[in-house]
Amino acid sequence: MRTETRLIDITPPVRSGMAVFPGDAVYQSKPSFQIGPECPVNVAEFSVSYHCGAHADAPLHYDPHGATIDELDLDDFVGLARLIDARGEGPLCCPEDIKDQLPNSPPRILFRLAKRQDPMVWPTGFRSLAPSTLELLVERGVRLVGVDVPSVHPDTFRGLPAHMVARCNNMRILENLELSGVSSGDYELIALPMKLEDLDAAPVRAVLRFL
Repeated sequence: MRTETRLIDITPPVRSGMAVFPGDAVYQSKPSFQIGPECPVNVAEFSVSYHCGAHADAPLHYDPHGATIDELDLDDFVGLARLIDARGEGPLCCPEDIKDQLPNSPPRILFRLAKRQDPMVWPTGFRSLAPSTLELLVERGVRLVGVDVPSVHPDTFRGLPAHMVARCNNMRILENLELSGVSSGDYELIALPMKLEDLDAAPVRAVLRFL
């Protein structure tokens, strides 16, 4: 007898008009074929930044000599993960905010950082991760970090200090997840990036499964 397994979809919908990083390519779609007297099918095309919606960064995104998204080991994107509610008032989630939630931590940590989410409005000043927080995760053996905001570093930073910690420690990054309404705790994460050759990122369809 098959046992039904409940999946929690943590992928926000990609839709026309959704907010993207200022200056980045917006989502657009249009029909290529439409059902009618001379056509039996609907077919559409779309264009979008690879950093729009839930996505995985490849090292190439922040390292000119880094691996591309199709070169990454898929094992990093599947397996035991812990969701931590790290919402707060400060612009950065620091080690002292989350260290008591890391005992026996699995190799994948997801952070709920956003207090509210409107996918149609760019979240100026969103809360993100301090580089020291990623360094703490590295010490605990974490190899993938995920956030429900557009980036692991603030949109006001000129550099990419959090990404540089990931670069130096070969850590994987998921961004723009939808974690509102999901309880903190341990789950199985499945968030496979599309196999897009030679690119710096790829969309994911991310889900959590109860253990």
